[in-house]
Amino acid sequence: MPSAKLEKRFNRTLLQTLTLRSVLSVLALSAAVLCAPDLARAQTPGDAIGDLIKDVVIPRAKPEGLSTRNVAAKRLFGAKKKAARLRPNAYGSYTRGCLAGAEQLEATGPAWQAMRLSRNRHWGHPKLVALVRRLAVEAKQHDGWNGLLVGDLSQPRGGPMTSGHRSHQIGLDADIWLNPMPNRELTYNEREKISAKSMVLDRKRLNRKRWTEAHARILFRTANYHEVERIFVHPPIKKEMCEWATRKGVKDRRWLGKIRAYYGHHYHFHIRIRCPQGAVGCKDQKLAPRKDDCEENLAYWMGTKPWVRPKKKKGAKKKKPKKVYKPFVVQMKHLPKACRTVLNAQ
Repeated sequence: MPSAKLEKRFNRTLLQTLTLRSVLSVLALSAAVLCAPDLARAQTPGDAIGDLIKDVVIPRAKPEGLSTRNVAAKRLFGAKKKAARLRPNAYGSYTRGCLAGAEQLEATGPAWQAMRLSRNRHWGHPKLVALVRRLAVEAKQHDGWNGLLVGDLSQPRGGPMTSGHRSHQIGLDADIWLNPMPNRELTYNEREKISAKSMVLDRKRLNRKRWTEAHARILFRTANYHEVERIFVHPPIKKEMCEWATRKGVKDRRWLGKIRAYYGHHYHFHIRIRCPQGAVGCKDQKLAPRKDDCEENLAYWMGTKPWVRPKKKKGAKKKKPKKVYKPFVVQMKHLPKACRTVLNAQ
């Protein structure tokens, strides 16, 4: 039938056209190889054609390094010099999170000076930065404190730090030195080299030659700010604050529960504020006890248990050697998903 003949003729013509296109494609690729002498010397024509076909047909894989899932998060966040231009928000927890829309505390203010400027760690949630400014001014006006020497807050986008702190990741932590600000503006080099002074003689005794009434007043003021959830100090300082409140006849002692004894806070006190209202994805720490906590908690920290490793009993069987301890490294996959957006934002 005429229709059958037309169909056969059409199929034959289509096959010839496809074959001709395939031949022309191979010839074009061969010409490309011949016109690239460096490539021809390095590879045989057959290999080169195969590579060219692969480049044309198969999508190229992403270059190494673009996938950040298993990269140490501190490397990525530590490399950022500016805050993410996003609405201010803290994501995650104090020890595993990040910060969007951070604000930078000025290096020098009317009642404070920021220390260790080279670290670029004076960024925080606007609520925290406002609280530090307020504390500096009010302590100078009312508590006999000359001004704050401000240590670390957070990195421009929060996240794990390249060194030091395990917390300070969501812009809600600030370190304040326990030696007051001098009567002059420190130079950049002085801010890098001057060391904070310890206020204790050992883990049980306060250094009375350095501790003053102004120290107690500034801690009292800080603990009574509504936003503040915790203040970390060395055990003898917590003990002193309990005794100071008794000497002063302070009736409401609930603020003392916010002052927590902890290792390493003998030359600075660590302020931690709660998640700001409306902060989506921010995880608050368990509330500090709303009592003075001058007995149980303080008795624990003034004892030996936190400081001494338990001795092995005589005659105990030797255990098999443990595996070499490898510190846990926070990677991007361990942080909230929103932290990728914070990291890649402008």
